[in-house]
Amino acid sequence: MIGSLRGTVAERHPGGEVVLDVGGVGYRVLVPAGALVALTPGEPTTLCTHLHVREDAMVLYGFPTRDERDTFEVLLGASGVGPKLALAILSVHGPGSLRRALLEDDLDALTLVPGVGKRTAQRLVVDLKARLDLPEADLAEGPGGGVAPARAEVRDALTGLGYGTDEVRAVMAQLPDEGAVEDLLREALRLLAVSR
Repeated sequence: MIGSLRGTVAERHPGGEVVLDVGGVGYRVLVPAGALVALTPGEPTTLCTHLHVREDAMVLYGFPTRDERDTFEVLLGASGVGPKLALAILSVHGPGSLRRALLEDDLDALTLVPGVGKRTAQRLVVDLKARLDLPEADLAEGPGGGVAPARAEVRDALTGLGYGTDEVRAVMAQLPDEGAVEDLLREALRLLAVSR
């Protein structure tokens, strides 16, 4: 029904909600954690939206890209995934990172999402592989011709350094989907140092 909104960010709340002023009307929109950081009050923005209608509420979800919105809608079609869990998944993994995790059957990456355990991760892999378009060409090729899972390496390195699951989950949500392992690890360590 509402495909996108273009307006000015009026308010930003830590819980993942922004109020977008569109022609004098304030729309409350829930966004992924990564998008929330980029939405600055007073700045113009455009969000691709999904209106979720239930018996007791109508909730508007917003995403900076169409790919994120489309991925959110695919997640909603998976067994046992509601809008809250779909948003949590996109807060930890962007569409590219999620596709990589599914292609590699990376259950550990999926369990970084709050509320997703091993069983749920296994079910998601099976269900989403059939639903999401997973072209091999989206993946970066590593030195041996294989896939270079930079984010997985960073996650493993942080775990190896003794950081807890919650700390790793929080910092991974703030990292970009793409980049060299060294750059991503450096940024992750910087973010962890700031948060301590």
